Amino acid sequence: MGEVAGVWALSVQQPWAWAIARGHKGILNRASDTGHRGPVALYAPFSVDLESFENHAFRETCWDSADPVAGIGGIVAVVTLGGVCSAAASGGSCDCGRWAAEGCYHWRLAQPRPVWWPVLALGEPGLWELSPAAAASVARLLPDEAVRARP
Repeated sequence: MGEVAGVWALSVQQPWAWAIARGHKGILNRASDTGHRGPVALYAPFSVDLESFENHAFRETCWDSADPVAGIGGIVAVVTLGGVCSAAASGGSCDCGRWAAEGCYHWRLAQPRPVWWPVLALGEPGLWELSPAAAASVARLLPDEAVRARP
């Protein structure tokens, strides 16, 4: 079994990780910018954002707690971090849509590729490098393509 190195992971609490992985949510609100672009493994930590269930936009997504992508404590998908909008973080306006919060950087996530079932991992807050063994497991569980290291 080959190993995959240089794969980044992003920690996002449930149910937001599910909403991103299932293509409902393409903006992630963060307090800081990042220079990283490209694929990231979406990690759902053991904590859950209970206040999210009060969010009107989230309630329209038809949350499914039985979906394997709704799991916690593992990688649930691979997404592409395509860019970051900083307009709202500096008090300006932007057209990032209903998921965008004022005063935040809007990380633009696209091309969600959920794994068949969560890959258990010990994560870290924010953006972090995934272990080669976990990255290889994620690659095996993607339905149509492998996670590849970026040069």
